[in-house]
Amino acid sequence: MNKTLSAIILSILSLTFYRADGSHIVGGEVTYQFLYDSIGAGTHLNYYMYKVNVIIYEDCLNGQPLAIQEDNPAWVSVYYGNGAVFELDTGDNPNGKGIQFASSISVPANFSNACITKIPATCLLKKTFTKIYTLPASSSGYVVSYQRCCRNGATVNIMDPANNGATYYCTIPPTPFANSSAIFNNYPPQIICLNNPLYYDHSAFDPDHDSLSYEFCPACTGADQTDIKPTPAPPDQLPPLYYDSVSYLPGFSSKNPLTSNPRIQIDPHTGLITGTPNRVGRFLVTVCCHEWRDGIMINTVKREFQFVVTPCTKVVVADIPQYSTDPNTYIVNCNDYTVRFQNTSKGGFTYHWDFGVPGAPQDSSDEFEPTFTYPDTGTFTVELMVNPRSTCSDSISRFVKVYPKFRADFADSGAQCTGAPVHFRDLSTSTLKPITYWKWMFGDGETSIEENPEHTYLSPGLYNVTLISENIRSCIDTAFSQVVIDNFTPFAGNDTSIVKGESIHFNATGGVRFTWTPSSNLSDTSIHNPIGYYPDTGRYTYYVQVVSAYGCSGTDSIKVDVVNQAAFVVPTAFTPNGDGLNDIFRPLAVGYKNLNYFRIFNRWGDEVYFSTTLEVGWNGYYKNKEAEMGTYFWEISFNDRFGKKGFMKGDVQLLR
Repeated sequence: MNKTLSAIILSILSLTFYRADGSHIVGGEVTYQFLYDSIGAGTHLNYYMYKVNVIIYEDCLNGQPLAIQEDNPAWVSVYYGNGAVFELDTGDNPNGKGIQFASSISVPANFSNACITKIPATCLLKKTFTKIYTLPASSSGYVVSYQRCCRNGATVNIMDPANNGATYYCTIPPTPFANSSAIFNNYPPQIICLNNPLYYDHSAFDPDHDSLSYEFCPACTGADQTDIKPTPAPPDQLPPLYYDSVSYLPGFSSKNPLTSNPRIQIDPHTGLITGTPNRVGRFLVTVCCHEWRDGIMINTVKREFQFVVTPCTKVVVADIPQYSTDPNTYIVNCNDYTVRFQNTSKGGFTYHWDFGVPGAPQDSSDEFEPTFTYPDTGTFTVELMVNPRSTCSDSISRFVKVYPKFRADFADSGAQCTGAPVHFRDLSTSTLKPITYWKWMFGDGETSIEENPEHTYLSPGLYNVTLISENIRSCIDTAFSQVVIDNFTPFAGNDTSIVKGESIHFNATGGVRFTWTPSSNLSDTSIHNPIGYYPDTGRYTYYVQVVSAYGCSGTDSIKVDVVNQAAFVVPTAFTPNGDGLNDIFRPLAVGYKNLNYFRIFNRWGDEVYFSTTLEVGWNGYYKNKEAEMGTYFWEISFNDRFGKKGFMKGDVQLLR
């Protein structure tokens, strides 16, 4: 084998090994410092000078040394805010040689190990690449980006981390606008202890004294194994998400980046990250720090890092549980001024509580679980010290918010009828106003977040209504009540037939007030059971308006046929096949006083049906089975309207 071919093969093998084992990126960030502008300097061209710092964190314990070496120089791209190229400081540009790192330092663990066992080994390098850019004034601003592959392959909360690169970038606001980005105060922590409370100060400092807020946000994907150190791509024009997010595994998200109980969260005002991680692993976490000036968000700085949760055992762990959804808050007491504290610390033998009342040095206790009454409303910082002044001590602080009194309540009004709106009115009371949140659950699966909603129920019944309300200080209370929706069914009665010269007693149901129309032949139109008298033949249709005890209103109708003489109308066939048509065999009687019996026999003389009323009829079943098709014989015994007994018989065909 010649030397040239050997060199090519060795080069390919080296590249393959580098791509397979080069997952070493732990995190990164891009910041900038405003240095100078030309405005007022006597030049006709306005420009701005910025010192840009590209910072990456490398795993120097498990990362591939060749990959770490290849990080230098950094390839950086500068784009206008609209995506147009300003400068490509990369190897793809003949005039771009990348940026040499200005410093490479080993990040201290920042972890006191005097009272910890099973301490894992760590090694974290921070490399800073610095360059001064002179940027012309631009109404779209600028984006400075850096991309690299690959992440630490042991990361457990994103898909395929060893083949998934990262994008770190910053945005420089449109000019004329003098701004320096915020700078994070502390290094990312390297050791997170399993099942121990986490308190990490991820706050930042802003050189321009802008207001800052914090939140968890998505990590951005970038390079991959096909191009491990690319020229950074231009951003998508979808601010503020300039680059695509990584794909988080089920159960994780940018807002919930690791398994923790209580859930990991970041205080939006202070940047304090809290939680109790309960799963071993390496978790990708990204924090966005937003800069605000005059109430407007002008810029965002992102830092991506990894929490490594490991089984390290602290001898002493101070802990106050968190019973509020507010960040790092033990409790929000909205009932009174007295707080009963719980102590879930481990390894302690002495305790000291400071209840955080300003100017009150006696607001303390050495009890394990004390009770304290606060002098007034407010937010107090409570500190618990476990084994104070001993070799192995620990402490924790949480907020306690005291804002009595708050009570949820509501009322409802309106017709409690199906299809009619019920009006709900919030009656919650709060010492501290305003009340800012309402959640209504109407008991039928529907909800609302309006203060005073309307809701329409589609079915009658008893519904359990719930209101959860909350005030500006996160006091929450729940009120319950029941709403009865009337089972309202107005009914005028079944259509009927009578012989002329007779009367009929109507019997409408479904309510408490009744109005009949028309009034023809009726004894009274305002009662449920008027008498109708008919001296001559004809067909009459009556309508009755029914009002229920709950105020529901509806109308039903009834038809009265008046005939010359009494008669039985008996069908000659019926089809009991369940289609709702002609399924029941039932004679129709007009002008008869009462029925003695109605009997049906099969061809062998077996009685298959017997009744003393014509209201039901035969459904074609015999001994709980479908009767055979064929001819059946019936008999009717009756008394006419003069009391004379009569008898009829005939046959009927059962068809299916």
